[in-house]
Amino acid sequence: MRLKSRKYIVVLGSLMSGLGKGILTASIAKLLQSKGLKISPIKFDGYLNVDCGTMNPFRHGEVFVLDDGTECDMDFGTYERFLNIDLVGRNSITGGKLFRNIIEKERKGGFLGRDVQIVPHLTDEIKSWVKKVGEEQDSDVVIIEVGGTVGDLENGYFLEAMRQFANEEKVLFIQLTFVPSLSEGELKTKPTQHANKLIQSMGIQPKIIVCRQDEPLTREAREKISMFCNVPAANVFDDPMIDTIYELPMVLEKQKMTELLLSELEIAEKEEDMKQWKSLVEKIRNPKKEITVAITGKYTAVKDAYVSIKEALVHAGASNSAKVNIKWVETSEIDDGKASAKELLQGCEGIIVPGGYGSRGTGGKMACIKYARENKMPFLGLCYGLQMAVIEWARNCAGMEKAHTTEIDPNTPFPVIDFLPEQRGVKDKGANQRLGAWECRLKKGTRAHAAYGTENISERHRHRYEVNNDFVGKLSESGLVISGTSPDGNIVEVIEWPEGWGVGTQAHPELKSRLERPAPLFVDFVKACLDRKK
Repeated sequence: MRLKSRKYIVVLGSLMSGLGKGILTASIAKLLQSKGLKISPIKFDGYLNVDCGTMNPFRHGEVFVLDDGTECDMDFGTYERFLNIDLVGRNSITGGKLFRNIIEKERKGGFLGRDVQIVPHLTDEIKSWVKKVGEEQDSDVVIIEVGGTVGDLENGYFLEAMRQFANEEKVLFIQLTFVPSLSEGELKTKPTQHANKLIQSMGIQPKIIVCRQDEPLTREAREKISMFCNVPAANVFDDPMIDTIYELPMVLEKQKMTELLLSELEIAEKEEDMKQWKSLVEKIRNPKKEITVAITGKYTAVKDAYVSIKEALVHAGASNSAKVNIKWVETSEIDDGKASAKELLQGCEGIIVPGGYGSRGTGGKMACIKYARENKMPFLGLCYGLQMAVIEWARNCAGMEKAHTTEIDPNTPFPVIDFLPEQRGVKDKGANQRLGAWECRLKKGTRAHAAYGTENISERHRHRYEVNNDFVGKLSESGLVISGTSPDGNIVEVIEWPEGWGVGTQAHPELKSRLERPAPLFVDFVKACLDRKK
């Protein structure tokens, strides 16, 4: 049964970044979803970029891509993986989008000659945006994660909008905080108290406080936070270290979080259904088998750059009742002569070559692909990984010794990877690649077709280079299997080795993988790795 009036939850960070607001937001949303409520998550990011497509993964982590092509914060991957839903660009609010909208309206005379200000014009824009998302998506509860921490200049105007919004709609504020310990067993609550006073000075009163800490939250610490932050002790929750992020909804549920959320939002109690979720979490926590997979990339120092791949392996592992360990391989070590592919892949049952840009480490990636192909080690190439696999095959199996991508070598005699035609005239850097979900036709009898179990699929993309159609004939004649193309046949989407489990996809199937609906290629890849270990 749907609610008569829409409710709103705002999750605020305090003290420091990196506490896991996205995971907390997704967990709260999951608990409410388990009660049969329709949830719409929104993330506000204060940066003035319109989206995070031009941001360096070293600084910002993975760029997550939605079906409609929106390049957004990696927290949207967490939302989709927890809720098993597809979000749209409207769910992502950035400072850049807000200011662009306001300036465009002002240039068109939209404010009737008034002086345009943060309050009320920008704050009204924010409130209107939040309400519109709830209306368009017909949601029962809209949950808004505010990026950054309270006190940041970048999100101050957004918090003011939420303060105003709470006077117009039913809004529940939740504060995520960190409780440090200077010595064993002595938790310090004073930083949380000060952060809470700062929030209250903005006219916002959190009704629930969630605590991260290095040690279990003591009763004394809970009572201090309760007393000085004006919330009942039962409204102070422990967000402890756990084996897997997917366990957090259950941890919060045991502390009666769902019951409190429904009470605060004035929603009648509903029957819970998290049986499938709990079963999958149990498979993650207690796997029957174990394998190791190498991920070869250029951002291995920042694991958040590959967070969707990591989680897709968790999902595929749970589907196969297995734990997938990851060995991070920095392929520039091969280029520098510090190690060989054989040495770096030692102890691994399979290899993934992920997406990326630029020339650093590409020789090492191709060396790893060649080793995997010759030794029949399962290989999964994602986007740039497919392109590297095509170049490796062209050089070593199709007689094109100096084959390359024009991204790295514009003068190669065999440009087996080249610009997409529509990308040639593009000058801007933002939101101009082949983005979002695109259809693909799979060839029957191929590994990809067997993995998906269907001929027509749709996966998300983020690239501007493709397999050059001028060389598709020669690549096919030499044995490379073209197992998937765009519906019109003009773009190579999936390639396979004729022997062993070796698949490359121009898409990023990891972006649509969820715990309750794992990516088919990852599931089959993990199965192949398990078979190899046998």
